[in-house]
Amino acid sequence: MKEYQTITEISGPLVFAEVDEPIGYDEIVEIETPAGETLRGQVLESSDGLVSIQVFEGTEGIDRESSVRFLGETMKMPVTEDLLGRVLDGSGQPIDGGPDIVPDRRDDIVGAAINPTAREYPEEFIQTGVSAIDGMNTLVRGQKLPIFSGSGLPHNELSLQIARQATVPEEEDAGDDDEGTEFAVVFGAMGITAEEANEFMEDFERTGALERSVVFMNLADDPAVERTVTPRLALTTAEYLAFDKGYHVLVILTDMTNYCEALREIGAAREEVPGRRGYPGYMYTDLAQLYERAGRIEGREGSVTQIPILTMPGDDDTHPIPDLTGYITEGQIYIDRDLNSQGVVPPINVLPSLSRLMDDGIGEGLTREDHGDVSDQMYAAYAEGEDLRDLVNIVGREALSERDNKYLDFADRFEEEFVDQGFDTNRSIDETLDIGWDLLGMLPKEELNRIDEELIEEHYPEGEEAEEVAAD
Repeated sequence: MKEYQTITEISGPLVFAEVDEPIGYDEIVEIETPAGETLRGQVLESSDGLVSIQVFEGTEGIDRESSVRFLGETMKMPVTEDLLGRVLDGSGQPIDGGPDIVPDRRDDIVGAAINPTAREYPEEFIQTGVSAIDGMNTLVRGQKLPIFSGSGLPHNELSLQIARQATVPEEEDAGDDDEGTEFAVVFGAMGITAEEANEFMEDFERTGALERSVVFMNLADDPAVERTVTPRLALTTAEYLAFDKGYHVLVILTDMTNYCEALREIGAAREEVPGRRGYPGYMYTDLAQLYERAGRIEGREGSVTQIPILTMPGDDDTHPIPDLTGYITEGQIYIDRDLNSQGVVPPINVLPSLSRLMDDGIGEGLTREDHGDVSDQMYAAYAEGEDLRDLVNIVGREALSERDNKYLDFADRFEEEFVDQGFDTNRSIDETLDIGWDLLGMLPKEELNRIDEELIEEHYPEGEEAEEVAAD
């Protein structure tokens, strides 16, 4: 342990100190103020004779008389299976009034990169209970599938719904004692308000979801520097539960926009040359270091699946944060402002949404064999109905053919019955696909050109059932 009293400058969340020995990058630092308070920090940059330190708790109270101690190790997360059911702050300290954490070990929060040759391809279905996701943009174990939202939209409610409903359906050949089917949620909140934090905790406790969850809470009035640590603590915990304890772990990170704003704030304090819109030029690399920690490893039972949530500034999906996120991840789920204003809950727009790994996670042995065909047909029908809505605004509905009016009716009912399910409804994949077939029954058989004929004969509503669909 090396101790200095050589602080030369304090700039925002950063402290600069002179040293006479090499100091390691990311090394943990303790700063003792003249008032006797001990603050923690991390080495952000190290050069000959000078280091810059980012202070987690903020730099208030620090002056040139403060002592700086370099501990000789990087930041670590104490990990144990007993973390399930616990609530921690953004720096990993318990805030739920429970006992101190007795860890099995302490893992470096930077994590170890997964060897590409040891990665297993993601191809197992995760059921979220949300039809617009399960039916149209299926989430797969080991995938990273972000939610693109906007300010004021109910992405928090959707994230809570996924956290309490998500499950891994039992495989047909899995025994009752198969440890690989255990499911856990790691929830990392960054820069949220105290009101949002209370809502999250009330929901976790009311629904019992907390029992299988680890929650990290970084509030809006917490230091921005701590925000850059929170997702790494959450992912380190998830990797331990997945690859050491055999859990299938779903990691929900909200809000990645607050995380990127913290990067920009720190970059400005360091007087770095800014990139697009003032964000650091290394933001792509930084985000990739987080997102690429999702995946599966050969020979290990567990998996880490990520759902990062970000609010697009100005609802602009060309903004650097969603733009870079889209490059790294395997698709996106769009929360739509127009659907939200119409009262559709959850307001997921399936047309710009995409899950690139969906085809590998559905079908016989994973979900029903009609899953892919039904999804493709509903997507095509809804897209045609959306196009016809624009035409109706010009020529009026009376000018359209009977076929076109059926597609318009399909689009309306698709939003009302398939997408609009509420935040408290948990649908199985069978229920989701049955609703899809009911909706497709509105269209003549000859219009179902994306579905195998054998599946049409098996599932298409006939007789009284078809009359009920038409009457509705």
